[in-house]
Amino acid sequence: MPDATSTADSLTLAASAQPRHDWGIDEIEALFALPFNDLLFHAQRVHRTHFDPNAVQVSTLLSIKTGACPEDCKYCPQSGHYNTGLGKEKLLEIEKVVEQALAAREAGASRFCMGAAWKSPRDKDLGAVLEMVRRVKALGLETCMTLGMVDNDQAGRLAEAGLDYYNHNLDTSPEFYSEIITTRTYADRLETLGHVREAGMKVCAGGILGMGEAPRDRAALLQQLVRLEPHPESVPINMLVKIPGTPLEHVEDLDPVEFIRAIAVARILMPTSHVRLSAGREQMNESTQALAFLAGANSIFYGERLLTTANPQAERDRALFAKLGLHPEQRDTCVDDDRAQAIVETDLSRQAAQQAAALATELTYDVSGA
Repeated sequence: MPDATSTADSLTLAASAQPRHDWGIDEIEALFALPFNDLLFHAQRVHRTHFDPNAVQVSTLLSIKTGACPEDCKYCPQSGHYNTGLGKEKLLEIEKVVEQALAAREAGASRFCMGAAWKSPRDKDLGAVLEMVRRVKALGLETCMTLGMVDNDQAGRLAEAGLDYYNHNLDTSPEFYSEIITTRTYADRLETLGHVREAGMKVCAGGILGMGEAPRDRAALLQQLVRLEPHPESVPINMLVKIPGTPLEHVEDLDPVEFIRAIAVARILMPTSHVRLSAGREQMNESTQALAFLAGANSIFYGERLLTTANPQAERDRALFAKLGLHPEQRDTCVDDDRAQAIVETDLSRQAAQQAAALATELTYDVSGA
């Protein structure tokens, strides 16, 4: 393991130089082993070098297709392998997605993320998904999707439609991965991220902590993320939400201090990435969330749900932001107020026309067998 001098040199490089992709596992473990106060100090120094320390990027997440996923991820209530009581829902209508995106924008979100419980998108569904991207993008919001594995052609079509981010988490370390998922390999996940990059989209990739992994697995997960060139622009760090009916419902809780350590190490390793305090916030008290922001987290999901699990409500988040002196990160957009109003009016007109047409004929979007 590196000595104190080499660890200090690594921290200096992380704060002042270009992001590194060659972090060794021993170096990363040495960061995790730092005294807590020292670790947070270094993470905060890196954070302030690259970001407004009191600005938090705000996203809203919507499940556009829920349940009956063929994957066997042991943490996921949407897996068709487990009985969690979650019902199967078809792909949402485009207008409903646009309506939710408008509400998210009005609530202060700058990015709208859409997730579908698929192993990978099918051609029959992709057309509707691409239209969702175009319509949400036209509202002046950043767009993000998570649809499972995508190939080069699918990634290219998503990019052409204007998708800004594609989310595909690595979940855990390569060594622990087979304990959590058997229906998709680690190489599959890395291949999808490669297709996303080749298509010119930004990458959102992180993992889930508290699934019974060893401390070295947390270090190894972050090492995999820093090896990506460039680093993921968005790095969600999730705390496991234990769902009854999933194989991980009785796993031992992760110590919140260890979770904060992971946030801080992620900030040091990926200095220019947004580190998202993601799933699990509903179970965190205000003090834990405050420490996460101090450790370098500067992105959250904002709203009542994360796909199928609860999330702190918007009013609670606003109150917490006020208490901590935080504010939503502003995003430059070419959509001015007049243009935004025109978009809203066009959407309303389109909805009215479609409702009138529905009275004359019953046309439904068939996603049976999804």
